[in-house]
Amino acid sequence: MSEHNIAGKKVAFLLTDGVEQVELTSPWQAVRDAGGEPTLVAPSKGKLQGFNGVEKGDTFDVDLAVADANASDFDALVLPGGVVNADHLRVDKDAQNFTRAFFEQHKPVASICHGPWILIDSGVINGRNVTSYHTLQMDLKNAGANWTDEEVVVDQGLVTSRTPDDLPAFNAKVVEEISEGQHAGQTA
Repeated sequence: MSEHNIAGKKVAFLLTDGVEQVELTSPWQAVRDAGGEPTLVAPSKGKLQGFNGVEKGDTFDVDLAVADANASDFDALVLPGGVVNADHLRVDKDAQNFTRAFFEQHKPVASICHGPWILIDSGVINGRNVTSYHTLQMDLKNAGANWTDEEVVVDQGLVTSRTPDDLPAFNAKVVEEISEGQHAGQTA
C-alpha cells in the first residue's frame, strides 16, 4: 500500500497494441492500490494486445478512444512503453494533443521505457530532465532533453524510468506526483 492517498484521482493510461504488459499492469495496480481511478485510453475502442517482450501477452479492454478523451477530465497521465506501442502512439495526432494538454494544464505525466518517444512528438521535452530505455537517449537529447541513466527521474511532475526493472521506484514516484497535484513547472 502506498503512503500517498490519491483517492478519487482519475489517471489516464495512454497506450495501444504492442504495449509492454507489465509497464501497464504494474503502474495501474499501484494507482488502484493508492485509491486512484485508472482509465485505459487508446487510439481505437475495442481491445488491444499486450506483449511480454516479443511474446504476446493478454488483451485489454479500451475504456475511451483518445479522440474522445479530454485531459481536463483527468488528474494525471501514464505512458507505458513497448517499442511497437510507443512507435505507433508518437505519430498519432490525437495522442500527441492529449499528451500535450496534460503539460499545458500542469498535471503529472509519467512515462517508462520507450514511452517518452511521444513526448518528443508532442513538443514537450525540450529542457526537461528525463531517462528512458537507453536506445532513446539520442532521440531525447536531439529534442533538447537532459537525459541521464537513472532508475527514475522526476522533473516538475514529469516522471520517467528506463525498464521494467525500475517499476518499483517508478510506481512510487507516479503515485507521489499524483498526490502532489499540479506542478507549476510542468509546462508545454
